Amino acid sequence: MKKIFIGLSAIFILVLGLVSCDSEYVKYSGPNYIMFSDTLSVLPVQNNKEYFDIAVSATEVCDYDRTLGVEIIDKKSNAVEGEHYALESNTVTIKAGEYAANVHVRGIYDNIAVTDSLGFVLHLVTEKESQWDIYGIETKVILQKVCPFDINVFSGYAVVISSYFTSYMKDVDQRLIRTEIDKNEENTVIMKDYFYKGYDLKVKFTTNDLLNPLIEMEDQRFAYTPDAFNTIYGDGEIWAYQAGAYLSYYSTCEKFIFQYMTLHVPGMPAGKDEVGTYANAVRWISDDEAQKLIEEGINNSLK
Repeated sequence: MKKIFIGLSAIFILVLGLVSCDSEYVKYSGPNYIMFSDTLSVLPVQNNKEYFDIAVSATEVCDYDRTLGVEIIDKKSNAVEGEHYALESNTVTIKAGEYAANVHVRGIYDNIAVTDSLGFVLHLVTEKESQWDIYGIETKVILQKVCPFDINVFSGYAVVISSYFTSYMKDVDQRLIRTEIDKNEENTVIMKDYFYKGYDLKVKFTTNDLLNPLIEMEDQRFAYTPDAFNTIYGDGEIWAYQAGAYLSYYSTCEKFIFQYMTLHVPGMPAGKDEVGTYANAVRWISDDEAQKLIEEGINNSLK
């Protein structure tokens, strides 16, 4: 089972005193507390039956099994059990000789919208003497719907809007472009005639982190300076790279990318080569939607 944990894990390790300043082993000898290992978990809910682990930890082992109740605090939750998620069991057992166990939670994919902000709070039912006031006995679980990545979603017609238009393409409020899958680079699409005819742009989709669907873009040609600025600057071309100070990401569910790009002109004097950083949103649409936009006279490079 995949474990997604955010919060107190590092602190908890320090509390156990695994390593001292002089690297000598130190054994924890305090009270026997039981708690959730983290105060917050974010679960990427996919279209499958996968259960996720919400860890429960103890500061001491025992020579017997310890079974605790797991309750849902409705007043602190907006997700509904049985509709948005399911618990495998309303109890959790820390086995004899062990420090930890897991509460198993599954999100219900079909009942969660990608725009939903759903969560619930779990509460451990324990005796008062085993509760550590510093950390408490509750944890919050956030449910985030994640559609399976499919590169084909990002192929075909797309509509582009950009803050760049306001500065340098004042007669354009959106552009209709075509995109195609790059046959030579994995998880990469080519956005044809992205802002200017003859200048394509490639973006790559990362797929290794379900909760952080990011895009990547190498430095590449963006435009001819006379087309953008009505004169030749530097080497005559504008280049674009992904702005490192901002996150550029995608949504397979909603069929879009949101990208920050920085433009620069090679050959210009130092300090004068950067044009600026601009935000772009690209949304993929159907052929029928594209045809309707063409009939309505959208500014695009396909005419």
